[in-house]
Amino acid sequence: MMGWWDVATMTSVVSFAFAAGSPGPATLAVAGIAMARGRRQGVAMALGLAGGLALWGVLAGMALGLLIAHFAPALLALKLIGAAYLFYLAFLSARSAMRSEGEEDSSASVRDESGLRMVRRGFLLNVLNPKAVLAWVAALALGAGNVVTIGLCAGLGLGIYLFYASVFSLRRVRAAYGRARRAIEIFFAGFFAWAGVRLLLWRATP
Repeated sequence: MMGWWDVATMTSVVSFAFAAGSPGPATLAVAGIAMARGRRQGVAMALGLAGGLALWGVLAGMALGLLIAHFAPALLALKLIGAAYLFYLAFLSARSAMRSEGEEDSSASVRDESGLRMVRRGFLLNVLNPKAVLAWVAALALGAGNVVTIGLCAGLGLGIYLFYASVFSLRRVRAAYGRARRAIEIFFAGFFAWAGVRLLLWRATP
């Protein structure tokens, strides 16, 4: 034992870091927003994603996450709603790809008035992701289901999302995005649609 930092806690945090940091809808979403709209909007998206992730962590710590993970109707509802939301994100990316440069700039000026929309979008993306529930259940089942572990994992999730927002909002990265905006947005649209289909076909094995 090493106080609050023992082998069980370390194992939980490392496994959760792999789940949260690996490429997926959440990391791709924050990267895309950071490239398209800059660091401020990317950070807003990161905060929303982290908030949704932390909420599931709290629920998992209260054993509600485990209950949801084993309650088929709840998981099915989350799966359907989450897939619908991914299809909505695919639609937004496809619509962005179809805009001309002038239309994109004009619409962006309206959307950038507040980061609250990005916070909400990120929050919903993780809250409606049933795999986030199972990621927490798996991490906390390793023997360190306590407040410290939940706090560390939630903080790590926030750090990962902020890292994506910072890296993909760099001037060179945004310049590269500007040169290949249509192709990148088409890729995002395809990825989110593919993720939605995969979620519909996904079978949970908690």
